[in-house]
Formats: sequence, structure tokens, C-alpha cells
Amino acid sequence: MGFLDTLKTKLAPAKEKVADLAQQHEGRIGQGLDKAARTVDDRTKGKYSDRIDTGTGKAKNALGRIAHPEGGGRPPEGGGQQPPAS
Repeated sequence: MGFLDTLKTKLAPAKEKVADLAQQHEGRIGQGLDKAARTVDDRTKGKYSDRIDTGTGKAKNALGRIAHPEGGGRPPEGGGQQPPAS
């Protein structure tokens, strides 16, 4: 058994725990991503809005893949859309 096989075996329980935690807190994590995106967008005065939206969408997609590995991932509630800034 090689080093990587040993490492994968030892990290398997952690991977399952991360998936469980991501699934339990997916909504809150998504809200945190949205809040961070709004803050960055406000501080850059909208100059990088398209890039921020793209990055937020990719982060939410990755979160969905972690939280729902059997289904290929799904975006959290809200479909990855940012609410309008107020």
C-alpha cells in the first residue's frame, strides 16, 4: 500500500464529516458567501461585479458538490443569485 492510499484511507472519515457538515449548514454557508460577495462588491464600487458573481457561483457549486456528492451537487436555495444591493 502506497503513501497516497494510506492517506486516502485515513482521511475518509474526515471527508464524510465535512460532507455532513456542509449538508447541515449549506444555507448558512451560502448566505455567508452572498454577504462576503456584497461586501467586496461594495468596497470595489461594482468594478468587479461580474467576476465576483462568477466566483460566488463557483463557490456555491463546489459547496453543492461537497454537500450532495451522490447527486452531482446542487446549488443552495436561491439558485446562486445575489439579491439586489440596497
